[in-house]
Amino acid sequence: MLSKQRQKYIQSLQIKKYRQENQSFLVEGAKSVIELLESDFEIEQIFCTSKFRNENEKKLKKISEMVEISQSELEKLGSLKSNDAALAIVKMKKNEPLFLEKDEFIIVLDEIRDPGNLGTIIRIADWYGIKKIICSHSTVDFYNPKVIIASMGSFTRIKIFYTEIAEFFKTQNTEIIGTFLDSQNIHEFAFPKKGFIVLGNESNGIGNEVEKFITQKITIPRFGEAESLNVGIATAVVLDNLIVFSAKYMCVSQDWL
Repeated sequence: MLSKQRQKYIQSLQIKKYRQENQSFLVEGAKSVIELLESDFEIEQIFCTSKFRNENEKKLKKISEMVEISQSELEKLGSLKSNDAALAIVKMKKNEPLFLEKDEFIIVLDEIRDPGNLGTIIRIADWYGIKKIICSHSTVDFYNPKVIIASMGSFTRIKIFYTEIAEFFKTQNTEIIGTFLDSQNIHEFAFPKKGFIVLGNESNGIGNEVEKFITQKITIPRFGEAESLNVGIATAVVLDNLIVFSAKYMCVSQDWL
């Protein structure tokens, strides 16, 4: 049986204040924990059912702090309504600056508030091979349990950096692409060879301070009557157009913009 003190500590990690105090966060569910075991994150402790332990015995050998508990105990500890596998306490990584490398794009998020949206964006970035995301300080916490769950394990492959975006852009000398309404049609846009792709708040878009640094404004054209696109879906559309443009351009020329 888990002590009440340990249960209280684990449950406290649902709250940002205590995650920051302890520099730890939770990872829940079979898929996410398996992805975690194959990553470079430092695992503090794992709680799992006997079934999960038996099915993943080889992967769990390197974990010294492991506790076998029942499914009902597991579900009381985390936020998942149904979890018959595992929950891990994991150490946060340092918030270290990210820089643009050769032929690379970095996603920049300005005030994304919904954890489900951030988790989806992380997963989409991973799908399209984007390795880095820069977030404004007002963007939802990367280590929020809902973000981790929505990312479906992709959080293990994405580097994240929280900063004051406007201040960060002052030090950059490259293309900064932003998504806006009534701007250049993304289907006709010639993407540069590298740069930053900025997506804004779910309701208000990219803020005025960040907008000052945008060098290219693009829009996803609307053909129906919907008022707006979810920011996660918009991210997928932008990255898909980037990949398609890159593939077509590389087929006809060795030079790029």
